[in-house]
Amino acid sequence: MREMPHEMLDPKIKNVWRINDAIWIVVCFLACFVPFVIVASSEDGSWAMVVMAVIAALFAVFAIIFLVVLPPIRYARWRYEMSSDFLDIARGIIWRKRFVIPFIRVQNTDTRQGPIMRAFGLSSVTVATAAGEHEIPGISTAQAEQLRDRAAELARIAREDI
Repeated sequence: MREMPHEMLDPKIKNVWRINDAIWIVVCFLACFVPFVIVASSEDGSWAMVVMAVIAALFAVFAIIFLVVLPPIRYARWRYEMSSDFLDIARGIIWRKRFVIPFIRVQNTDTRQGPIMRAFGLSSVTVATAAGEHEIPGISTAQAEQLRDRAAELARIAREDI
């Protein structure tokens, strides 16, 4: 079996994941909690108070899992490596995935940067093939641009060799 890739993501990606997950958890919490607040304000809303307590407890559990427990594990499992022939990506906590993308199959390379990643000086590199896109998130912007350009160059060289 092939060795795990050696390159790791920038450690700041853990904070990006935490912020993204916190936003989603709060939005879902409010979408579930607010209707029961409205029901609880009616004349017979005592059952809604129980539901609100359950939703609040679930919010706390999800916040601990997604903001404290998962980011370090997710970071440790995310690896990538670029050789002259292929890009190797390994990720996943429970369902582990491994992608080996030969440069002969690469059609497009791209960098992406959302507002949260921009605030931390990070970018994602996306490599597109006919089978789909593969993303390496959380690399410093300068390193992401170098990785994108090198992948594009290696893809061009691989096509010329045919």
